[in-house]
Amino acid sequence: MSTTADQAATARPGTRPRVGPLALGLRQGRLEIRQFLRSRESVVFTMAFPVILILIFASIFRGDLGGGVSFTQYFVTGMIASGLVAVGFQNLAIQIPGERDRGVLKRLRGTPMPPWVYFAGKVIMVAAIALAETVLLLAVATLLFDLRLPDTAGRWFTFGWVSVLGVTACTLCGIAFSSLARTARGASATATPVALVLQFISGVFFVFTELPGWMQQVAALFPLKWMCQGLRSVFLPAQFGAQEAAGSFELGRVALVLAAWCLIGLLLCLRTFRWTPTPR
Repeated sequence: MSTTADQAATARPGTRPRVGPLALGLRQGRLEIRQFLRSRESVVFTMAFPVILILIFASIFRGDLGGGVSFTQYFVTGMIASGLVAVGFQNLAIQIPGERDRGVLKRLRGTPMPPWVYFAGKVIMVAAIALAETVLLLAVATLLFDLRLPDTAGRWFTFGWVSVLGVTACTLCGIAFSSLARTARGASATATPVALVLQFISGVFFVFTELPGWMQQVAALFPLKWMCQGLRSVFLPAQFGAQEAAGSFELGRVALVLAAWCLIGLLLCLRTFRWTPTPR
């Protein structure tokens, strides 16, 4: 007795078997990753920039913050979070307007492909690049600057959920923010300053508690500050929690704020995303 697949093939010669939703999403994800890797500028800026920063910071700041914690141990948390922002928020906020301006989104919208497949491809691409970038950054910092990796399963678990919530919030916000740029040419000028300002006020380049109080309050409104804080609980000794602005790492609040930004980003995507360019 022939199988169902054999019957379908013989019933309609020349037709292809129906592709399931999971296969559609994975196929689109592979396409997005290949397109990303073909853009050398995007690869260098998104993946190599955090590594370059940690090389510079670790070479300049060779002392420690007390308690045997080196500057590299502290600042690697900001570099990881900054890398997630770059691949999730900044990359999509620049890439999507370019596709919209070239008519790629309009053509995709006119095909039988469900709209969710396009976004699934972006999510898979961001996840793959974020994972590769984080592994590369940790490898460089460990091999060259004696970074101490998390030594317990609990810390690795915290590292996982902070990274997942953070990159999810950044991805959704990047998709939503992509609608602000009227043209592909203006996308970089719109997204890059936002990402750069958030890095300066969120403890990426400086010890967060040494920043002015008003700057700390502004940073607390956005996810990058909470991503850095959550990651500090992973890479720094527990006693360093007392040196945070609130006197602890506040992991519960970190989870709530990042989850809230995931919801905010999703709602903004649903309300603002455009498939066609804004009329000029």
